Amino acid sequence: MGYLVLVAWLIQAVAGVWLLTRWLRDGGRGVSVGIAHVALVGASLAAWIVFLVTGAVMWAWISFVVLTVALFVGDSLLIGRQRQRVERVNGLWRDYGAAIAAVFRRRMPALVVFHALFSPVVYFGCLAVCIGATIAG
Repeated sequence: MGYLVLVAWLIQAVAGVWLLTRWLRDGGRGVSVGIAHVALVGASLAAWIVFLVTGAVMWAWISFVVLTVALFVGDSLLIGRQRQRVERVNGLWRDYGAAIAAVFRRRMPALVVFHALFSPVVYFGCLAVCIGATIAG
């Protein structure tokens, strides 16, 4: 299952790099947050690969923790996109809810919708492998 998570992760990474490339080409505001998201996801992916190669469960959990932080940063990007889309700020939780609603209503670009909706596959797959590997160990 760890390798299935890796495949899902690579699919998600391709979508993420495509989004980042388009964002940079369009003069993306707040690019440092995007770079932080990519760097954290990259570090998490590297730890996941170390787990797959070594079988050391600690690396799986490190990967999961770093991925959790990366997704918080990614969610802040989604909130920023929502705020830019509606041109106003309504507070963190309202804007977060509105961003999630915009994803489900497909009011965001298709690749953003895919990236947002596919991320739980990676996240919860990673968590499931972490728990399973811990129990098996």
